[in-house]
Amino acid sequence: MSAIILGVFAGLLGWFVVRYLLFGFYTVDQNERAVKTIFGRAERLPLSANTEDPFTEYLRPEERDRYRYPQVRVIQPGFHFKWPWERIHKVSIATQTVNMALDLEDPRANRNGTVLEAVTKDQLNVGLKGQIRYRISERHLYAYLFGVKNPVVHVMGYFVSILRERIASFEAPSAPSGSVAASQPADASAVTGVSINDLRKNLRDLNELMDRECLSSPARYGVILEASLITEIDAPPEVESAMAAINTAHNQVSSDISLAQAAADQKIVQSKRAVEIETLKAQAEVEPLLALAEQLHALRARGPNAIAAYLRNVRLGLFRQAERVIMEVER
Repeated sequence: MSAIILGVFAGLLGWFVVRYLLFGFYTVDQNERAVKTIFGRAERLPLSANTEDPFTEYLRPEERDRYRYPQVRVIQPGFHFKWPWERIHKVSIATQTVNMALDLEDPRANRNGTVLEAVTKDQLNVGLKGQIRYRISERHLYAYLFGVKNPVVHVMGYFVSILRERIASFEAPSAPSGSVAASQPADASAVTGVSINDLRKNLRDLNELMDRECLSSPARYGVILEASLITEIDAPPEVESAMAAINTAHNQVSSDISLAQAAADQKIVQSKRAVEIETLKAQAEVEPLLALAEQLHALRARGPNAIAAYLRNVRLGLFRQAERVIMEVER
C-alpha cells in the first residue's frame, strides 16, 4: 500500500516538474512585448514611473482621469521563466495596415469592407477609400490588454467617427490675401465651395488633420495610429456627371480669366515701358537747357559785360551759318 502511495506521489511530482517547471520557460520574439500577471494582477512599475504621460495632453480635461492607466513592467525579447500562478500576455508591436472601411465585428458592412460612406456639409453621400497604419504602444500595454475588451475595434470606431465628423464640417483653407494663390484664379481642376471638390483638392490636409485628431488614441486604447491614407473620394454616378459638367464650365471660365489677366499684364508692362521712354526723352531735352542756364549763371558772375560778349559771339556764329541775313535799319 505504501508503495502505491509512493508511486502516486512520485507521479504527481513528475507531472508537476514537467508541467510547471520544464514548460514554465517561454520566449518573447523581437517584434513582441509581454506583460506578466500574478494571480490575475499585472506587474506594475512604481508610481513615480508613471506620473508623466506625454499623450495625456491630447485628451480633453474631463477625460484625463478616465484614461489614467498604470504603467506595467514590459518583458523584453528573450528567454524567460514563469511560475505556475503567473500568466504571460504577449502582443505584437509591429506596424500593421488595415482598410479603413473594414468593420471587424461585421465584415459585410461598408460594402464588404471596401468603401466607407460619409456625408458632406452639402448633404452629399460620398465613398471613402484608404488605409490606416497602426501599432501597439509599448508604453500603454495596460490600456491595450486590460482597458477595453477589443481595443482595435474601439480604435477603428473612434477613427471612423472623427473622420465622418470632419467630412461633414470640412472647409477648404483660405489662401492669405497677399499670397500669389489669392491673386490667381482658382485651380481649374476643382470648383471651390463644392464640398467634394474641396475634399479632393485638400486630401493631404485632411489626412494631416486626422493624424492630429487621433494623437490621443494611445492614452485611450494603447494603439498608436501612425498614419491615415485617404486615397480616393467617390461621389454617386449621377452627381459625378453633374460635377464633370460644372468642372468643364469652370475650366473654360478659368481659361478666359487667365487669358484676360495675361493680356492686361502685357498692356501694363507696355504702358510702363512707354512712360519710361517719354521720361527719358524729356530728360534729354531738359539737360541742355540746364547746362546752358549754369553756363549763363557763371558768365554773369564774371561781370556785367560777359553776357553781352557771349551773346555777340553766339550771334556771329549764327551769321556764319546763315546764307542770307535780313537786318532792320533804324530811320
